[in-house]
Amino acid sequence: MAEPVERFVALHHRDFRLVWASNFVSIIGTQMQLVAINWHIYTLLAGATLSIPFFGRSLQLSPEALGLGGVGLVRVIPIALFALIGGNLADIANRRTLLIWTNIIAAGLALSLAVVNFAGRDALWVIYLLTALTSATAAFSGPAFQSLIPNLVPREHLTNAISLNSIVFQAGTITGPALAGLMMSRFNVGWVYVANALSFGAIIVALALLRHRGGRAAVDTGLNVKAIAEGWRFVRGTRIIWGSMLLDFFATFFSSARTMLPLVAGQILNVGAQGYGILATADAVGSLIAGSAISLRKDIHRQGAVLLGSVALYGLATALFGISTSFAVSYLLFMFVGASDTVSTVIRQTIRQVMTPDRLRGRMTGINQLFFMGGPQLGELEAGIVAALFGVPLAIVSGGMATAVMAGVIAWRYPRLRRYTSATLEEDQQRVAG
Repeated sequence: MAEPVERFVALHHRDFRLVWASNFVSIIGTQMQLVAINWHIYTLLAGATLSIPFFGRSLQLSPEALGLGGVGLVRVIPIALFALIGGNLADIANRRTLLIWTNIIAAGLALSLAVVNFAGRDALWVIYLLTALTSATAAFSGPAFQSLIPNLVPREHLTNAISLNSIVFQAGTITGPALAGLMMSRFNVGWVYVANALSFGAIIVALALLRHRGGRAAVDTGLNVKAIAEGWRFVRGTRIIWGSMLLDFFATFFSSARTMLPLVAGQILNVGAQGYGILATADAVGSLIAGSAISLRKDIHRQGAVLLGSVALYGLATALFGISTSFAVSYLLFMFVGASDTVSTVIRQTIRQVMTPDRLRGRMTGINQLFFMGGPQLGELEAGIVAALFGVPLAIVSGGMATAVMAGVIAWRYPRLRRYTSATLEEDQQRVAG
């Protein structure tokens, strides 16, 4: 019988421990900024009116909803432009060095947001521009970070490392919004951006202290279209990876309740900035509970069925969240959204990392970034437009129901994903290692 500490075996490895702990600090800052930007835009546009001519009538739209939806657009454009390049770069460059520089740049952009706010120059277009530049750095840092983790732990400890990363991400997602809500209710929003800039220092120091120096790839494919196309062919030809990415995209595209949280908190639940910050922690609380439960398990046997079921639950919980008018009920439902999302995320990431050779891991992650980051950002735009035209509840409910339907469609279209088990995972692990 294994000792309890073995449940967290990935933490036995010094380099992973450093990255894991420092990433918690950085995630807190990042989540604080995400919440602050949404609230910042909401307050900038609050009370504004917008009408457009529509077949001889004046159609009234919600500027706040459109403004929040626009955040998704300015985030997804850099991802679409640079994710594939970032993935290719993560396969040929020193991943550790690449991460140090992208985090330095992200810290500078957070400070820029603070300076703009303190100077009273916080126009909508300025916030959009700095948000887009921050998203561009993520297009390079995301593939490098996810590709680095398998180099810090043995292959047999990878699932544990991914679940522990999920735990720390969700813990940061709980702490960050709550701190941001508290700070915004008492201080200028610019101080939230300062806190985020400082938080990047932790991950930069940890990366500098790694023993794993992250040398260049054994086979340097170069930064070119041919190398990117090789990664695309691998992903497209591996049906389980491709199916999981489609599932990820549709789920995050349709179920974008998070971007509507300022409107839910301010107009439906009437709880203000501090209540908004608390509500924003709900999905992270559910995710933390689910991630902890997964990390304490030795395995999930029917991984494919659990993956598809958790995405369906994610959609249904989102739909119910959209019709709730009680803060307590909304918080509980948003917890279910986070819990089901974490279960599916851990399974998806494990399957992809195990089935992908290290020389292709950056490119696979870059392609996946188009799906898992492109989906929610485009979803924010879609939710903002639907909410502006038909109201926030319909935008959330319709998206949640569409997600549940798409989970069924993917289950039907990709039977091997539906039947995927832990035994299949072990076979794929041995095949890639061999």
